[in-house]
Amino acid sequence: MMDREEAEAAGEGRSENSPAATPASSGDEAKPTIQIPRSFGSFKEESNRISDLSESELNSLHELRRLVQEANTDGEDSGGISIWGIPLLKDDRSDVVLLKFLRARDLKAQEACTMLRETLQWRKEFNIDELIDENLGDDLDKVVFMQGHDREGHPVCYNVYGEFQNNDLYQKTFSDEEKRNMFLRWRIQFLEKSIRKLDFVSGGVSTICQVNDLKNSPGPGKKELRLATKQAVQLLQDNYPEFVSKQIFINVPWWYLAFYKMISPFMTQRSKSKLVFAGPSRSAETLFKYISPEQVPIQYGGLSVDNCDCGSEFTRDDTATEITIKPTTKQTVEIIIYEKCTIVWELRVVGWEVTYGAEFLPENREAYTVIIQKPRKMSSEDEPVVSQSFKVGELGKILLTIDNPTAKKKKLVYRFKVKPLSE
Repeated sequence: MMDREEAEAAGEGRSENSPAATPASSGDEAKPTIQIPRSFGSFKEESNRISDLSESELNSLHELRRLVQEANTDGEDSGGISIWGIPLLKDDRSDVVLLKFLRARDLKAQEACTMLRETLQWRKEFNIDELIDENLGDDLDKVVFMQGHDREGHPVCYNVYGEFQNNDLYQKTFSDEEKRNMFLRWRIQFLEKSIRKLDFVSGGVSTICQVNDLKNSPGPGKKELRLATKQAVQLLQDNYPEFVSKQIFINVPWWYLAFYKMISPFMTQRSKSKLVFAGPSRSAETLFKYISPEQVPIQYGGLSVDNCDCGSEFTRDDTATEITIKPTTKQTVEIIIYEKCTIVWELRVVGWEVTYGAEFLPENREAYTVIIQKPRKMSSEDEPVVSQSFKVGELGKILLTIDNPTAKKKKLVYRFKVKPLSE
């Protein structure tokens, strides 16, 4: 799933509807002596398009194809073997698979072939084909889940370590070797199902963006979790090469930074360039850099409600607009109405601590302004997302006003849609 170094560090266009919308001008965690790493240089994922490969990459790929063709596994021609649902050497997608093993072994075809052979053997011993359909329960659905895509189209996997603060769940998952092995099987099953949703086509998406939420993480003192993580990391690095596009760590606590500071000198620049860290106060802002707000789960500052019971008029296909509100500044968003309709909108300010108001201003200057929402102070304890609608009987515009009285800049995200009056 990731390089060894990444695994150790991990611990395991806006679009709009018919009205026009325009913005009108108007501590991290404790232990601050340990600085959160900002950037190591952005990792640029290598292309898996055959026409983009260098001469050395092409030569290595041709050599690996030859070695795989010649190899035998239990007397079977390896060309008849499938991995992640892709028949090796009998499907155009297999080149993307072979490139993963090559890049994991620095384009050394012989070493890549050995890695592939050992992976195929492990998959047979682990009974991967049977594992896919095995019912392992849903106790861990909130610990690891897939939701949305990042800005480059990679599916996003969230790892929520704080769920293991629940002692019953922790004991049920890690208290003995049998339970840890069951956790490992669940994690591999989850990964296998996620990988099979990738397209593996040349020039397509064949990696996953990982978000690791360290809020309330049990920490390094939990021996059972440490053992399970070590075992999982070993299997992932040996059998799932080059499947991570980015590792984003949010709600990073001070102890994790201390741990990272110790291992950082031993990591390559390539591995470090895949890592992104953010403390609690910058987690949502950091996620938005890589994942659009409508794709980010509501609990992490976004608008996606896929994994919660919140009712919403919107889906991830309804894109959101982002605006940075400067300190001690009032921001007004204008939504111009061109037709009689019902307009629905939702918005949030990450962290809130602002005053929000909404009104309808008719185009006819003799008509009255309609107050939709009196200015209201919104704190972080209030609902994460404001959802409202208004029936428009005449032309005009909706004004959404956010007053930021604080000394910190704020991030506003909003979206809207128009529904015909007949609905």
